[in-house]
Amino acid sequence: MIDDGNGQPMVLIDEGPVLLGLHADGVAHLRLNRPDDANGMNLELLSALQEAVLRVHGDGRVRSVLLSGEGKNFCAGGDVHVFLDQGEALPDLIRVATSRLQTVAGLLMRLNAPVVTAVQGFAAGGGGLGLVCSSDMVVAGESSKFLAGATRVGMVPDAGVSVTLTHLVGFRRAMEILLLNPVIAASEALEMGLISRVVPDDRILQEAMALTRQLAEGAPAALAATKRLLWNGLGLGVEACMPGENHAQAQMSGMADAREGLAAVIEKRSPRFTGR
Repeated sequence: MIDDGNGQPMVLIDEGPVLLGLHADGVAHLRLNRPDDANGMNLELLSALQEAVLRVHGDGRVRSVLLSGEGKNFCAGGDVHVFLDQGEALPDLIRVATSRLQTVAGLLMRLNAPVVTAVQGFAAGGGGLGLVCSSDMVVAGESSKFLAGATRVGMVPDAGVSVTLTHLVGFRRAMEILLLNPVIAASEALEMGLISRVVPDDRILQEAMALTRQLAEGAPAALAATKRLLWNGLGLGVEACMPGENHAQAQMSGMADAREGLAAVIEKRSPRFTGR
């Protein structure tokens, strides 16, 4: 049975950095599961997320998808400790990590099922903000915060954010967000069109699940076609930008500035960039 009558989903993936359950009404629930590391993305999590999204993609029972993160934060982006430990070998890791994240972002956009993301705490970096920008709808808690963060550590946006963010909030605002890295409050994120709804912090999952279930009750083919039409309006631009993002990310991550930026985040200080 998919459901025991108490709203409990059938467990499809029950351990590891990404969990997956399927409810009787066709709601698939994807959960990032590195709570002690703010769901920071390492290769293990990215691989597991890619596998889980592909599993959802191939399951005809799925009518809608809820994406959430365990713990205090939705996703703090890439795991800066893992990145800094790579030293001058960081570009090799970044090429693989960026490629996997871009695959996940593309899959979320191309899923027939609508994707609702629930955000608590921080959604930051290519991982957090990238998943937000790749979702169809986003429900955020009142105290949640959003941060681009890439240029802060001497890198560039990825997960298609260089295109999706511009379409969501406009060119000038996207430029400010990506170059200056302001911490964006939920209310401001709602006003600029980055997210869909703001709800009380203690109601995030309940409200996001209610919206996901509402979508699951809709006409599947009509919702899928409508979603496809909307994403296709910018989809070619998103997919065309991803190889450039990957190349630039690997190039930037090989510079001393990237290692300095990562160290500054870990040490909670301002970075000292030299342009090298």
